[in-house]
Amino acid sequence: MPASFLFGQFLGGLTTAMFLFLIASGLSLVFGVMRVLNFAHGSFYMLGAYLAWQVVQWLTSSGYGFWIAVVAAAAGVAILGGVIERLLFRHLYGREELYQLLFTYALVLILGDAAKAIWGTQQLSVSRPAILAGGVEVFHTVLPFYNLFIMALGPAVAVGVWLVLTRSTAGRLVRAAALDREMLAVLGANVGVIYTGMFVASSFLAGLSGALVTPIQSIVPGMDVEIIVEAFIVVVIGGLGSFWGTFWGSVLYGQVLSFGILIFPSFSLFSVFALMAVILIIRPWGLFGRPVR
Repeated sequence: MPASFLFGQFLGGLTTAMFLFLIASGLSLVFGVMRVLNFAHGSFYMLGAYLAWQVVQWLTSSGYGFWIAVVAAAAGVAILGGVIERLLFRHLYGREELYQLLFTYALVLILGDAAKAIWGTQQLSVSRPAILAGGVEVFHTVLPFYNLFIMALGPAVAVGVWLVLTRSTAGRLVRAAALDREMLAVLGANVGVIYTGMFVASSFLAGLSGALVTPIQSIVPGMDVEIIVEAFIVVVIGGLGSFWGTFWGSVLYGQVLSFGILIFPSFSLFSVFALMAVILIIRPWGLFGRPVR
């Protein structure tokens, strides 16, 4: 098998991995800080895609329509996430995971029906921005500029979030809230604002990933359920609440899926689930997670 073909598979898996990381990172942040399993995170991703398409339709004459749509969609989903957290989610803090899953699943149904009522059930798509429309040949493999952009964006977001969490005052407050929110509240910090900020940031990442996926994937109802399953697999592989675990879990997922399609075309998804099963047997808390005491 030609090395250029294997290299192409590797890059395809890396592109998939970075898309998954952008959405799974928000899921991991919310669980790591707030201990909330947000099954509706995939719905925010879907709404980001639909909002991006809508803004592109409004700005068809603008040369920067796509980029404006990406920012507007991510910001719109972030605002929606903040409203939902303030009005609904904060009643779930400290509850059992079953209540969280049932509530967030209800949100999935509500937001899914709302998207169908507004945008219908037909497939929608967005063209790639003109500046990233071409490609470059590397090792006899043509790499689309858009894919290269996504592959660069994923690590950039990872490093940026890591720097904020470890080098800023806000990041220290977030990590303190994850360890002991009651003590942090006693010390005078506004834990409610911290939680809202984290949920807004998580929703922003979900909306951003949904907007960015529109040039390479059709926008259809049900895309939220498909992506949330993949995001949960990534988070479980990397370790619940581990940010860098989510990053490397995404990379591992993307490569296993890409080469699984190549080696076992009919069982590519099975290879991913088999990987998750093996990791959970060996390390039930994930590759980079910590045992819960």
